[in-house]
Amino acid sequence: MAKKYVYTFGAGHAEGGAKDVNLLGGKGANLAEMCRLGMPVPAGFTISTECCTDYFAAQGRFPAGLEAEVTAALRKVEAEMGMKFGDPDNPLLVSCRSGARRSMPGMMETVLNVGLCTRTIPGLIRKTGNPRFVWDAYRRLIMMYSDVVMEKAEGLEPAEGKGIRKQLDEMLEAWKRRRGYKYDTELTAAELEALAAEFQKRVKKVLGRDFPDDPQEQLWGAIGAVFKSWNGKRAVSYRRIEGIPDDWGTAVNVQAMVFGNMGEHSATGVAFTRNPATGENKFYGEWLVNAQGEDVVAGIRTPNPLNKDTKNEQNAHLPSLEEAMPETYRQLVDIRNRLEQHYREMQDIEFTIQEGKLYMLQCRTGKRTGTAALNIAMDMLAEGLIDERTAVLRVKPAQLDELLHPVVDPAAERTAHPLCRGLPAGPGGASGQIVFTAADAVQWTKAGRTVILVREETNPEDVEGMRAAVGILTARGGMTSHAALVARGWGKCCIVGAGALHVNPARKELKVDDQTFKEGTVFTLNGTRGLVYAGKLPLIDATENPRFQQFMQLVDKFRKLGVRTNADTADDARKARSFGAEGIGLFRTEHMFYGKGSDEPLFLLRKMILSQTGEERQGVLKKLFRFMKSDIKATLAAMDGLPVTIRLLDPPLHEFVPHTPAKQKELATSLGITPKEVVARSEALRESNPMMGHRGVRLGITYPEISEMQFRAIFEAAAELIKSGKKCYPEIMIPVTCDVNELKQQRELCRRVHADVVHRKKVEDLPYTFGTMIEIPRACLLADRMAEVAEFFSFGTNDLTQMAFGFSRDDIGAFLGHYLDQKILERDPFQTIDQDGVGQLIRMAVEKGRRTRPELKVGICGEQGGDPESVRFCYQVGLNYVSCSPYRVPIARLAAAHAALEG
Repeated sequence: MAKKYVYTFGAGHAEGGAKDVNLLGGKGANLAEMCRLGMPVPAGFTISTECCTDYFAAQGRFPAGLEAEVTAALRKVEAEMGMKFGDPDNPLLVSCRSGARRSMPGMMETVLNVGLCTRTIPGLIRKTGNPRFVWDAYRRLIMMYSDVVMEKAEGLEPAEGKGIRKQLDEMLEAWKRRRGYKYDTELTAAELEALAAEFQKRVKKVLGRDFPDDPQEQLWGAIGAVFKSWNGKRAVSYRRIEGIPDDWGTAVNVQAMVFGNMGEHSATGVAFTRNPATGENKFYGEWLVNAQGEDVVAGIRTPNPLNKDTKNEQNAHLPSLEEAMPETYRQLVDIRNRLEQHYREMQDIEFTIQEGKLYMLQCRTGKRTGTAALNIAMDMLAEGLIDERTAVLRVKPAQLDELLHPVVDPAAERTAHPLCRGLPAGPGGASGQIVFTAADAVQWTKAGRTVILVREETNPEDVEGMRAAVGILTARGGMTSHAALVARGWGKCCIVGAGALHVNPARKELKVDDQTFKEGTVFTLNGTRGLVYAGKLPLIDATENPRFQQFMQLVDKFRKLGVRTNADTADDARKARSFGAEGIGLFRTEHMFYGKGSDEPLFLLRKMILSQTGEERQGVLKKLFRFMKSDIKATLAAMDGLPVTIRLLDPPLHEFVPHTPAKQKELATSLGITPKEVVARSEALRESNPMMGHRGVRLGITYPEISEMQFRAIFEAAAELIKSGKKCYPEIMIPVTCDVNELKQQRELCRRVHADVVHRKKVEDLPYTFGTMIEIPRACLLADRMAEVAEFFSFGTNDLTQMAFGFSRDDIGAFLGHYLDQKILERDPFQTIDQDGVGQLIRMAVEKGRRTRPELKVGICGEQGGDPESVRFCYQVGLNYVSCSPYRVPIARLAAAHAALEG
């Protein structure tokens, strides 16, 4: 049996409905559904998404049988509308519009007024008695069709500003200027007829062929162009951002035209059943009299407000639809109410009024801000439209980002051109003057300026400057680079790996192509999208919605997966607890050597690193001990009885050695050696591949005294808190392990120190657990053995991904973009867990570990712990918790609830 590709709708009947969104796309499914509900929908038909995928599989050829199906469907439309496509006396015109199963607004193409030609124009003029309308419709067809079908669909890529649509727009503006007109509506029928003739000449000159004058040629050209627009640049980019699969395809909706440009009693508009910015339960929208749909969004004329609730400073002087066409407005309000009751969701609707008669052209789930998503969900729950489960699913995890961070005003971004782009490492927006050193960032901030720190890449010595800056921008580095990790932990706007930047800190300037920007130039960063703008763009205040906590309580009713935080200070811990963290999944002891108050401990660490005898090292460790104990104690106290996973020192030691002459001289004096010897000792520590070198557990095996000092700091801090009446649960995590014997050696040392502290501090019970960070593939393969000693596993997915792929996470900027563009990889594996590869290692380790130790607790502490898709995977493989930076805790909580609800 031949595959069915075409599905009709109209006259209260439809082949399909809202449930068929995968086959008919969102637009087609909802047009069919509105027909079933008896709403005024012009007749039409939908060519399925399956046809689109078959079209591409056949290298751009329409499937056999499609032409016959389209012809039959077109006859049904003609019969219902009382007109005939291509008829010289009573012509039917149609639109061809895209419609994927998930809304992709503005990303694909539309062609209106298909069927107008020299044969049908006279008949339509006779029928309507409105030559101006007909010639206006024809010039619109030429503009749209030449752009969509003859240029874009043919893969032509003109120079910036030289596309055919731009040229025709400029011709239209020139005609208006010469005649002193402000609006398109002032052009007469004769002028529009002459303009259309000039358009045809320009199309022939620029594109090398005549504008098609046959309705069937126009129709099939438009259908093919809509299919091809699925693989247009905008659509591909949008799918990547939204995680929409490339193989879904788009449907094509061919629908009888109704006209909002037939005069003063005709109009077109777009509306939302609730305010998409705030979520307020008020009908919200805009309309234009004597216009077609594209005019409302094109900004050529200021749209009229739908009603008094939609009035603002820009449109307050214009009549609302409620005032100008009260009966039509009442019909629209009734449809709005019916749609919300039916879909139980906020709807985005498009409508046209043709000579006083209302037609519905689209309804779909409306896009909304994070604030609106939260308010709509909670309002609809209170109104009884949805249940608690649905309310939780209505808010996307990413939308919570908007509630926690200031964001760049989307309206301002629509008219701004990005200078360059990088990786969106830290969400939200920031605007400030660029500086090129951490010291300048601190100094300028103290002077009351707002700054963005620009670096080739950051290192730990930049931390004060990073803290002082409102945003961070680097030319190099990946999503798990130093800048990215630190920025996310602080909830700071950050863009890394912006390869177009050429940073020259010595000259205090940067270049992008042939543009040079000096220190003090104002930049704006959109850290959510990775976009960099020269100049100041306004930020929207995204302060916490008062309903946020109420919503998160709902979230936790359905969530089964635990959510902890990665926190390195007591302040971070308190912030994370306010966001609902249930413990710390990663406390990095080395972070006490960064930032505020770090000068003395960092100096001691450097002295310890460069010590050449055990005696020297022990002496420094005794001094370092009090700082480590103090930091650990403060964090344990802040978590107030919640578990804290403390990772022992991990980074390569050479990262901490001093690089400036002043710091080298200070250290040389303390050690009683020359600065030259400091440099020599530092160089001796340098490794060819430090990420796989002398770090983590290897430090503790080479220098047991380093591990012993950390164990003692943890146990003494815990003992003192317990004696003061507090509860605390330290979990000691040994990093970078690859063999159970490493764990056995460290556990023995840990037990000795624990017994000594219990004895000396005179505490009856000093509970702790001993586990390991799984970040080496061999540890996954031998997880059954590792679990003989480890009471918990925590997957360090940053390093596990790096070792599984053989990618350097700090150097992937040179090639990852090409891998994504060419679809070698679907997504950045350092942002979302690679379930096919790294995921198999995780699944294997969980299964093998629990065979040895059934009660084995398993978590994840890489940055993917805050990624919604990764959280879903962690739930599916049976992890106990995920851990992420404080500002991503609410996101992980919501993602975990979604995972539990959706299975």
